[in-house]
Amino acid sequence: MEKLIKMVETLKPMFEKVSNNIYLRAIRDGFVSCIPVILFSSLFILVACVPEIFDYKWPESISSVLWQAYNYSMGMLGILMVATIAKSLTDSINTKMPKLRQINDVSVMIVSIICLLLLAVAPVEGGISTEFMGTKGLLSAFVVAFTVPNIYKFFVKRNITIKLPDEVPHYIAQTFADLIPLSVAVLVYWIFGIVFKETTGMMFGAWVLEVFKPLFVAADGYIGVAIIYGAMAMFWFMGIHGPSIVEPAVTAIYIANIEANLQIVSNGGHAVNILTHPTSYFVATIGGTGATLMFCAMCAFIAKSKQLRAVGRASIIPVTFAVNEPILFGAPIVLNPVLFFPFILAPIFNVWIFKFFVDTLGMNSFTYILPWTTPAPIGLIIGTGFAKLAFVLAPLLLLVDAVLYYPFFRVYDAQLVEKEKAGIETEEETVTEAVENVGAPAVAAAELPQEEKRVLVLCASGATSSMLAKAITKGAEERHAPVESIAMAYGQHKDIITDFDLVVLAPQMASMYDELKTDCEAKGVKSATTSGREYVGLTRDPEKALDFALALMAH
Repeated sequence: MEKLIKMVETLKPMFEKVSNNIYLRAIRDGFVSCIPVILFSSLFILVACVPEIFDYKWPESISSVLWQAYNYSMGMLGILMVATIAKSLTDSINTKMPKLRQINDVSVMIVSIICLLLLAVAPVEGGISTEFMGTKGLLSAFVVAFTVPNIYKFFVKRNITIKLPDEVPHYIAQTFADLIPLSVAVLVYWIFGIVFKETTGMMFGAWVLEVFKPLFVAADGYIGVAIIYGAMAMFWFMGIHGPSIVEPAVTAIYIANIEANLQIVSNGGHAVNILTHPTSYFVATIGGTGATLMFCAMCAFIAKSKQLRAVGRASIIPVTFAVNEPILFGAPIVLNPVLFFPFILAPIFNVWIFKFFVDTLGMNSFTYILPWTTPAPIGLIIGTGFAKLAFVLAPLLLLVDAVLYYPFFRVYDAQLVEKEKAGIETEEETVTEAVENVGAPAVAAAELPQEEKRVLVLCASGATSSMLAKAITKGAEERHAPVESIAMAYGQHKDIITDFDLVVLAPQMASMYDELKTDCEAKGVKSATTSGREYVGLTRDPEKALDFALALMAH
């Protein structure tokens, strides 16, 4: 087992490079920006469809209004994502461009929308078809969003532009500066779209969907879901945020499948598509990546080790809402050879059982998207439209996870008990020591800043980071310090860095720290990251969390 862990650790640098890939990050950032739209539209569908489960049907006038809200939000998702992905990619490209020669991200967003319409949307009598403006247009959106910023980069980097006299105001000059890359991008997609349709007889949007359909089917099989959810857990075991690497590659499948399932159920059919965001949220990752809810419950309520009992009780509430970094770094699970097998296998077994219920027992797969922080059993039941078998599946998955984790939990608990009896320092003591020695001198109450200070904490989704942000805020309130702290997902901070005095990066995103540090230094803002154990310790102690932030801002 030790050899296996060492082998896994040797692969970590390679996977960190993958996690830093600007194209995967652009998809992730684009999706994060569109999550409110997806949840908003799903709310209307829940209201429109769930009553039918209980044999109540809305009048046609009300039903059409509810579906209208869905069609003009989720039905435009391709348009929205091509713009947000293109902007994220442009922001990443701009970090390596000369400061006085930056790509106009607003122009890129506008042109990307135009190019997607040229590539994937067909004209019909009286207007245009909206079929590929929504989820069916996501693959085309990726193609456009990846290429348009690079077309701009080619011209802007070489300063190929229309130059106007110095007397012309900057905002007018910028308009003409964007004209050449704008024109080239639109012309390229206009000509390509025409030639492609004449050659193949299909719009590119429809063609690319057909080409990737076998991949969608393969990914939805037993082997496909095992690879996807096993990979997420493997990355997290190495301390790298797994979903941020894997999910961008399958986001198009997730969204297309949930839309297809909804249409199937609406037409009275059986929803069979397995790979969806709710499958990840409420089946594979019950209690967070690795399906750690039952392991955390064991730690909290039956562990004999002081360390596991303390970590479990401190983590059980956030883990219930799928925020499991406290148990991942506090137990720890990350790079812990004893817990390797259940951490990898529990998500895979969960999805396999779910697929069996759908394929063999006839249960509908997910048709509705709920916030990922919804407790898994509740999300499973509501997301499948209150399927009767979901009431059986939810407790069964918890039981399976408990059975998988229990023998390994007992071994690890016994190891820690022996260490505690022998007086050997445990992880819990190490956490405490780390908090007391955060690498910068503690700041006494008398040294509190006179002016208001702002701290931003970043992680992959804004959930883990909110724990430290709240701890800093609580510490500031207790000490009456003029310090405010908020949390965001990485990528959302780029335009507002100068609004903060300190930016802290959560440990699972440590591979992004070099980029963050460069961005912060360019704008005169302090930045920092932490180890997993140190981070967990800080989230538990508001006063130490405040001292940590103040010490960094003072240096």
